[in-house]
Amino acid sequence: MEMPHKLLAFVFGVCLVATLVRAVNDNERKPYIVYMGELDKSRISTVDEHHNLLAATIGDESVARESRIHSYGRSFNGFVARLLPHEAKRLSDEEGVVSVFENKRSKLHTTRSWDFLGMPSTVKRSPKIESNIIIGVLDTGIYVKARSFDDNGYGPIPAKWRGKCVTGANFTRCNKKVIGARYYNLDYMISVDNPSPADEDGHGTHTSSTAAGIPVKHASLFGIAKGTARGGVPSARIAMYKVCWEEGCSDMDLLAAFDDAIADGVDIISISIGGSPRRFYEDPIAIGSFHAMKKGILTSCSGGNSGPSPGTVQNVAPWLITVAASGIDRQFRTAVKLGNGEKANGFSINTFSPKKAMYPLTSGALATNVSQGYYGNASACDWGTLDMNKVKGKIVYCLGSSGQDYTINKLEGIGTIMIMSQKTEVASTTIIPGTNVDIRAGLKIERYINTTKNPHAVIYKTKTASLEKAPFVASFSSRGPQVISPNILKPDIAAPGLNILAAYSKLTSVTGLPSDSRRVQFNIISGTSMACPHVSGAAAYVKSFHPDWSPAAIKSALMTTATPMKTMEPDAELGSGSGQLNPESAVHPGLVYDISLSSYISFLCKEGYNGTAIDLLIGGKKKHDCSKFKPAKGTDGLNYPSMHMQLNTTGSRISAVFYRRVTNVGYGKSVYKAKVTSPKGLSVLVIPNTLRFTFLHQKKDFKVVVKGGSMPNGTLILSALLEWNDSMHSVKSPIVIYQQPSSPFET
Repeated sequence: MEMPHKLLAFVFGVCLVATLVRAVNDNERKPYIVYMGELDKSRISTVDEHHNLLAATIGDESVARESRIHSYGRSFNGFVARLLPHEAKRLSDEEGVVSVFENKRSKLHTTRSWDFLGMPSTVKRSPKIESNIIIGVLDTGIYVKARSFDDNGYGPIPAKWRGKCVTGANFTRCNKKVIGARYYNLDYMISVDNPSPADEDGHGTHTSSTAAGIPVKHASLFGIAKGTARGGVPSARIAMYKVCWEEGCSDMDLLAAFDDAIADGVDIISISIGGSPRRFYEDPIAIGSFHAMKKGILTSCSGGNSGPSPGTVQNVAPWLITVAASGIDRQFRTAVKLGNGEKANGFSINTFSPKKAMYPLTSGALATNVSQGYYGNASACDWGTLDMNKVKGKIVYCLGSSGQDYTINKLEGIGTIMIMSQKTEVASTTIIPGTNVDIRAGLKIERYINTTKNPHAVIYKTKTASLEKAPFVASFSSRGPQVISPNILKPDIAAPGLNILAAYSKLTSVTGLPSDSRRVQFNIISGTSMACPHVSGAAAYVKSFHPDWSPAAIKSALMTTATPMKTMEPDAELGSGSGQLNPESAVHPGLVYDISLSSYISFLCKEGYNGTAIDLLIGGKKKHDCSKFKPAKGTDGLNYPSMHMQLNTTGSRISAVFYRRVTNVGYGKSVYKAKVTSPKGLSVLVIPNTLRFTFLHQKKDFKVVVKGGSMPNGTLILSALLEWNDSMHSVKSPIVIYQQPSSPFET
């Protein structure tokens, strides 16, 4: 049928407008990061170099000057500028440029946890050395007034410190505990109300105190989770680099923080931030942590909160340590009692004690707003579906999951009972009395409401309960396999990240909601963000005993002494890596898998990076021709503490060879024998199976040959364990073979 003229004209107009919008967008300058690798201090100033490169690319010196946002030049070379797409492409082809990528924004991903890890407050320490260690935290800022950061008794700030304390709104000073603070907001087009290192979110204060907070007795959240809150290295110093704001954490700010932290003199970098995996040269965390590694600084990163789906792990560069979240032997239970005497236990963090024996009870289905049309599900208590007159003064039962307490509170309800729509162990803090029950308990509550003329209920304050099955991988913790370097197992290790109590900022509420008036010194939060600083603190603890160890050696010590998870799900090896963190054992690992810079170069060559880019990344006059460079041996091409292989074709036979070199850091003379535990159908041969050391720091090579038929039907993972044992040390390496499913629905 022929289109009417008016309609044709309208469609033409819409298409024209859309075309013009696209044209405008194509010509809109956007922030791009131009990464140029290692600093060459023999050349002109980096600012001049960056300006000249920009001017030549753009063709207009004044536009080039206005376009440049920031130059990196303390620890590596690069800059940020507002560019058009064709200018970014032209710059990427310039000699001396490793990569050009558009600026993106990443997201933010304890009283009992350290004791659970076998690291009591009485553990052996080197206080003087520990107090000289500086942990750099990239996060939302810090609340220096928190009791966890009291500097009473601290000596002078370490002489190696070259950082700054930048003051601003709600932040007037640092101290001898929090020795440095900076904030970054390079994208001036994003407005920030209070530019300063102050923590208005709570996240940065929580992570910082978990890593290095001083012991604080009688810590709790309104009496919940009572105990002594402390960090892994209470004597260590903290330097905060605020890179995250309400809009997220910008790539350009992350790189600026790495640039400063490395130059400032930090020993460990802790970063509980992540985004979609990217190639290493286009990932600010991979770039920054690489330059940190070159300076002897280990970077600890959260693995992400996108589990339990496979292939979701983030921060996967092999030179950093990637942390999964595990649960400890504690849980928070919130009970609800019905008017008929029946009880149900749920999950939540409810800080409110009931003032009456019972309260009126209704459901979202019965509180439907029938006077007007609405979108959403009233049974789930969706916003806009309920009648305030039917909700006010009542506890409301909702088929929706966590979060409906906000809606009920706005409607002047006094409590919520919510259904857990999927498996979770997270106890969320509610803004009014609330609990999350499972479906079975929910059906009983719903039946009671629908068969009782005047239903009532009461929600009790949360109580702490023991949990026998710990440790376990938290359901939200991101799983491997990773997608950037498929044969490197990630995450590397698991640490407590479920319902962790730590210091908090009084500049925000318990829930972060403006309508919440509760301000606290400690809060309970879950996430791989909470797991990461446990490993950061443990890494600092190991470094306090071994200041000369490389980042790879410290990482190896943490991984090979980790406790394998016993209560694990079928995909747990892809969620927990080497197992649960064991800080005290990591001080004396016996053997370490060290990785040199040349090994990383060989690995990058095998991964497909060209020699020119590697030259810029490494710096110096030496040229790295990957075609002539000694090829990386083995399936994974790196001296990694774990071993991993992905089969890309269904029905493929298993055939992998892993070449490894261990360094003796235990006793001068020692003999280690290999013990392998493997499933039926998987042959694991260690050659040689005995390693004899005659002196300290001696190195020995071995290889692991893994053979097998095709994966059994329905099997995606086969896992084995290699253990080197000298009767004093147990050096463990997981061996994981993963079959890529032929269809995404198989996972």
